[in-house]
Amino acid sequence: MRLHKKIILFGGSFDPIHTGHLRVAHHAMGELAADEAIFIPARRSPHKTEMPTPGEHRFAMIAKTIDGFDGFSVSDCELRRPEPSYTLDTVRFFRKQFGDDVILHWLIGADQLGDLEKWYCVGDLLNECRISVMVRAGYSLPDFSRFRGLFSMACVEQLEGDIVRTPRIDLSSTEIRRQLSCGGVPPDALPTGVLQYIQQHHLYSCDKR
Repeated sequence: MRLHKKIILFGGSFDPIHTGHLRVAHHAMGELAADEAIFIPARRSPHKTEMPTPGEHRFAMIAKTIDGFDGFSVSDCELRRPEPSYTLDTVRFFRKQFGDDVILHWLIGADQLGDLEKWYCVGDLLNECRISVMVRAGYSLPDFSRFRGLFSMACVEQLEGDIVRTPRIDLSSTEIRRQLSCGGVPPDALPTGVLQYIQQHHLYSCDKR
């Protein structure tokens, strides 16, 4: 019997959510033996200059996507928080909600490791949660050795031990937005109900991003 519940925190723009996000979440649940995965749409990505689709629409599309999937939920905690919103704030929100006995995994892509040491209060973040790095099939594992002079050995070993291997998925929200603006969409790219929601609310039809 496992003593600690494991919860995955899956943040992102989800603009829009697509089937690749769903597959990644399923794989992460299996790889990390997690009990729950929470999708957390960001108010605005700190690495992007354009404004995302309004949060209420992105939240609604996620809710439609995960409806009926055990262990999946969506939180609007970042959408309700004024900017700037930091990962540490979000993790502490869930730490307060679930308590100290729960193991929190914050999912990031391997490309985000490049500036991890520059994240806001990253030392505190690593003490509050486990950073779990997603590596797509066919790609080499990240080199964590450069962190050994920056973080504690325990933190580096945690990063090395929480690799999440995901399938190679050739989907991106940016490309889906572009295709939607031209009147099309790749087959099976959008979860059931999401395309209908997009059409109903006239989203992305004039998207030039």
